[in-house]
Amino acid sequence: MLREKYDPDNIFDDIPSLTVRMNPELDALDGVLDDDELFRMIHNDLAQRYPQTLTAGRYSTPVEVILRLLVVKHLYNWSYAQTELQVADSLTLRQFCRVYWHEIPDHTTLCRWANLIQPATLQVFNDRVLAIALRAKVTRGRKLRMDAMVVETNIHHPTDSSLLADSVRVLGRTLRRAKDVLSDTTDLPKQLFRNRTRSARHAAREIGQAARRGQRHTKTAYRRLVQAARATVRQVQQVVSALEQHAQDAGLQLIETFATFVPRAEQVIDQTVRRVFNGEHVPAAEKIVSIFEPHTQIIRRGKASKPTEFGHKVWLGEIDGGLISQYQILDGNPTDGAQWTPTLQRHREQFGHPPWLASADRGVHSTSNETDAADLGVTRTVLPKPGRKSDSRQAYERQSWFRRGRRFHVGIEGRISVVRRKHGLDRCRNKGQVGFERWVGWGLIANNLTVTGRAMAH
Repeated sequence: MLREKYDPDNIFDDIPSLTVRMNPELDALDGVLDDDELFRMIHNDLAQRYPQTLTAGRYSTPVEVILRLLVVKHLYNWSYAQTELQVADSLTLRQFCRVYWHEIPDHTTLCRWANLIQPATLQVFNDRVLAIALRAKVTRGRKLRMDAMVVETNIHHPTDSSLLADSVRVLGRTLRRAKDVLSDTTDLPKQLFRNRTRSARHAAREIGQAARRGQRHTKTAYRRLVQAARATVRQVQQVVSALEQHAQDAGLQLIETFATFVPRAEQVIDQTVRRVFNGEHVPAAEKIVSIFEPHTQIIRRGKASKPTEFGHKVWLGEIDGGLISQYQILDGNPTDGAQWTPTLQRHREQFGHPPWLASADRGVHSTSNETDAADLGVTRTVLPKPGRKSDSRQAYERQSWFRRGRRFHVGIEGRISVVRRKHGLDRCRNKGQVGFERWVGWGLIANNLTVTGRAMAH
């Protein structure tokens, strides 16, 4: 049965020597998280765990505790296990999380609860945090600066050889489990369950060593690797037929695993053959760069330090006060200029008025974007023009208000650095597309809560 709160425990008042006052920022956040709307958003998602979660079963960890544990996790960029350990060891965090002297939920339990919270809920959650900050005069929503960042997925550097080896390894170990399931029901030959992981690994290692020596890839090694992958896929197709006929109940999970990874393995084989043997340039949109995180996209933004990134591009809108007012996970690598007008429109919907000043990088500049900003009611539009400028344009951008706007815009680079280092948005540790969206949402909410708590405490 879903439980909402523990009964208040006054032991902290009864034993002054053990009472530890929360720091002012955490104390301010304690009040923010008491907001009933924030509580109800999380409550509604957690209530979907089982059909009778609200009415039957043993008592759960309270919703209030789950919410605050997840906030603490992302405030300090801890893992679930670290969150369990740190809260259990700290009187201050026990008090903040409202867990009192009750047992801290196991990190695996907390992870299961966290996976019930939907990305759309986190978008609304962030809007509510902004409303609280606006009411507390942390921000007025009069200035808006925009920029993009890339959050990488948790994958190794992709090469065709490593992806083929991964495919053979995953399908091979699943074939071994299928052999145990089918051993008493069919007389399939042992060769059908052969695990080709070792030969695939040897071929991939040979290709890698040749690349490190500066040599061209050896087509012979690639041919062996592709043959191993194709043979494994053919084995799987026959084994799946046997599982469907003779071991439907026991083999259901194995069939689902095969159905998940076989199409990905076939895509890796196809892109390898096209690139290595046919000499084609395979477009980024047609490539798969991880069989475990297939939603990962190839992002090239022309940065010298990291020319190619693997993850998703995230568009941010930051308002005065240091709050991320909106974020969007983009599909592929669209131009930044296409995000300008929708971001301004979304700002007007959130705050009821356009920003007095709006800024972005030179990649966003266009005459149409400046016109759109004026039509939407933006007084100061700070979009530096790239390339050669006319005398009139140079004079325009040398105005004092434009320069102040450029100095204001630089702050979003610092904000991106903070959320990457402090709140874990350099690399997503969740799995899957939904997990990625959830990770980004919590990271940006953690930033907004930190900024709000700091401002309210001073």
